[in-house]
Amino acid sequence: MIIKKPAGFILSCAMLLFPLSGWSADTFKHPGMLSTSDDLARITAQVNQQSEPWFKGFQQLKLSLGWQPRAVDIVYRGRNSEHSENYPQLYRDIAVAYSHALYWKTTGDEAYAKSAVAILNAWGGTLKEIRGSTDAALAAGIYGYELANTAEIMRDYSGWNASDFDTFKTMMETVFLPINLDFIARHNNTKIDHYWANWDLAQLSSIMAIGILLDRKDLYDRAVDYYKNGDGNGAIGKLVWKLYPEQGMGQIQESGRDQAHSLLDIALAGVICQMAWNQGDDLFGYDDNRLMKGAEYVAAYNLGKTVPYTTYTNSDVTQTQISASARGEVRAIWALIYNHYVVLKGLSSPNITEMATKIRPEGGPWSYGASPGSFDQLGYGTLLFSLGEE
Repeated sequence: MIIKKPAGFILSCAMLLFPLSGWSADTFKHPGMLSTSDDLARITAQVNQQSEPWFKGFQQLKLSLGWQPRAVDIVYRGRNSEHSENYPQLYRDIAVAYSHALYWKTTGDEAYAKSAVAILNAWGGTLKEIRGSTDAALAAGIYGYELANTAEIMRDYSGWNASDFDTFKTMMETVFLPINLDFIARHNNTKIDHYWANWDLAQLSSIMAIGILLDRKDLYDRAVDYYKNGDGNGAIGKLVWKLYPEQGMGQIQESGRDQAHSLLDIALAGVICQMAWNQGDDLFGYDDNRLMKGAEYVAAYNLGKTVPYTTYTNSDVTQTQISASARGEVRAIWALIYNHYVVLKGLSSPNITEMATKIRPEGGPWSYGASPGSFDQLGYGTLLFSLGEE
């Protein structure tokens, strides 16, 4: 189905092909993470007209004005003898705050802005540490980028007190960022290929997002450089490590592990590329659209198709065949990838297209079973990233 669009909308989509022309990441664009002010204005206009697929995407927003934040001073992820895990309190609060932030931006209903800010303030003024097992780094990475993205949407809300925003930024800089940077630097003193790609990608997502939030170009540049040139498995050449030119695909570093983590790899890499794109850097296109080739591979296999596979070996494992574990799992990650590569750039990605079509409209975390993994991505891609094709 092709939606008829006004000339202004078509022009705005065409302009997206040239990210922030005349502007550089020396000065950050705000909002400028997963969504820009132009994106949010486009979304609002389409929802107000009840145009599809945006309106169906808008209807997926999880709203709960009575939600009370459950902020704690220490978040635990990973079992240890010190404390039981409590990290679901954080990711559930983030999910509500993000959906309320989007609802406010789309409708102007200030009650939802107040709710989102109340959740951000609760965590900004309370959280002091992230502990647990080594999994604490996953919490710092995934929830770091998600919190920063939520705050980025709310940063221009006049009802968010400047001192409260400063407190929140300080919390991000002192609680999340040190863990992100330490992991990228040391990898817990393991061999460089020990950790799966998603660990690096989670840290890079958070470092980049916090860099934008804090207007710290050094952090942003570090994330971009690592994504291109890093030694760990989160660098794009190691994430999509084996190319199959005839099929237009690339094997993912975690393909022999399971599909849940392969999907997470695509989700996090997509987040990194989208944030960079909105700051004027085309990581989507880096190394001849290498991420697209990896996403095409993951989409094909999880659609039930046969894909080539090459034995993967690192210092810990040898995987001789692709893993069918969690094959077919649904995550709200495909609208972002599809709309950038296929709609915006006009590239052929049949499996990405099929997957995006299959799960449209994309919901939020509660739409996919509310398991911990469903909160690893913020969701609502149909609302946020659709550029006109349904």
